[in-house]
Amino acid sequence: MNGSVPEPARVGAVGTAPGIFPFIGHGIDLARRPLAFLNSLPEHGDLVEIRLGPQRAWMACHPALVHQVLMDPRTFDKGGPLYDRLRPLLGDGVGTCRHQDHRRQRRLLQPEFRKARVADHVRLVGEEVESVCHAWRAGQAVDISATMLDLSTRVVSRVLFSDSLGAATAAEMRSCLATVVRGMFVRTVMPVDALFRVPTSANRRYRHASDRLRAIVDAAIAKRRRNSPHDNRDDLLGTLLAATRADGGGTPITDREVHGQVMTLLFAGAESTALCLSSALELLGRHPEEERRLHSEVDAVLASGQPPGSDDLPRLVRTRCILTETLRHRPPGWLFTRVTTQETELAGYLLPKGATVMFSPYLLHHVPTLFPDPDHFLPNRWLPGQAVAVPPGAMIPFGAGSRKCIGETLALAEATVAVAFIARHWRLRHLPGHTERLHPAASLGPRRLVMVSEPRAGRPVGTPPRADSHVPGTTAVPVVHDSRTAGGNDVRDT
Repeated sequence: MNGSVPEPARVGAVGTAPGIFPFIGHGIDLARRPLAFLNSLPEHGDLVEIRLGPQRAWMACHPALVHQVLMDPRTFDKGGPLYDRLRPLLGDGVGTCRHQDHRRQRRLLQPEFRKARVADHVRLVGEEVESVCHAWRAGQAVDISATMLDLSTRVVSRVLFSDSLGAATAAEMRSCLATVVRGMFVRTVMPVDALFRVPTSANRRYRHASDRLRAIVDAAIAKRRRNSPHDNRDDLLGTLLAATRADGGGTPITDREVHGQVMTLLFAGAESTALCLSSALELLGRHPEEERRLHSEVDAVLASGQPPGSDDLPRLVRTRCILTETLRHRPPGWLFTRVTTQETELAGYLLPKGATVMFSPYLLHHVPTLFPDPDHFLPNRWLPGQAVAVPPGAMIPFGAGSRKCIGETLALAEATVAVAFIARHWRLRHLPGHTERLHPAASLGPRRLVMVSEPRAGRPVGTPPRADSHVPGTTAVPVVHDSRTAGGNDVRDT
């Protein structure tokens, strides 16, 4: 997942996407069938003009152009419709702040995300995953989407707040996050404020969920402040509150910055990881051969049946390949915007100051010349010795450059622990008649995935599962993800 990319021999074709509607631009295409619309853009150029409502925007369709954007955050700053919508909710945290504030904020948070610190978090991830698996029963229909979001919310809330959030509060937080993420997307692709001031039920749900998220975070911060300095827990909120007092001798940060950091890390850490996990489990259910290979690995590495520790993670090679391919196939962060801070040239085209530039990891990850058979789920492409064939810079599920996702190491460790432990003890099967239907929102992944749990307990270590083991009425034949139809006909609950 290298963030660098060599300059190609020619990058310069500039075009315009067809089908612009008055007032709403390409909003209908982006809302109804966004993945198919994205995949159609490269045929119109390396840099393609589209319309977000009445606003002009330019989509970078070539990895070299995306690389240029990501490696020059001073010129291509965090901004555009996506971040215009995120900032009122999240504040100016490390993921949303402007370029001039980013280095200071990242330095403040970086110690919490170093590999040594992530290793400390692996134990708590294992505890939460074990709790999830122990609650399942043979033959139970499990709401995987809700369960993975609950899991990731509990993990990130423990990293942020230790154990200061109760079960009911964590559940409400999970529900609010899901509502906000769905509503955020349609507000990005059709940035017309008048549409969202209408008191529809969807708009009221979005505003209520946004208000409740802020209130939950504010309450957690206020509670800790009341107990400070006696309550110095070893969590991220403790680090932030120490920074407000300048305990480390630096410049104190403001209460507003504390709120922004917590909201940003909560928003990014819970939803994206949950969707990655849900997608991985959904895809494994469709590909029994990949599932068998995974079972063989986890039976050998996790012979004791306990959650993997930090020392086990390097041995879970197959598990990591599955997760990497999941992030290629369905990157949770699939569409991003930037804004130019000065007049600049991109693909030989002169962009004015304040221009919106977009890029899509999903688009790049599904270019056939970069990834052969892009719609197929092929974890083997990431095995040692195979990944070298992937062009540098083409794989950007966590971004690249100085603004690459600060939580990448923690997210991958959490996902590895979860998938490995679940696969060690359970086999998940699709319900009869299940068909894949993705509904992209501000992030991408299955949101209504229900699967049947079959226990693997008692199987001798290293014994492969029966090839014919599946829920009656389902098929064990792998199903290829078709990006031309994925996304369905609408974006629900927006």
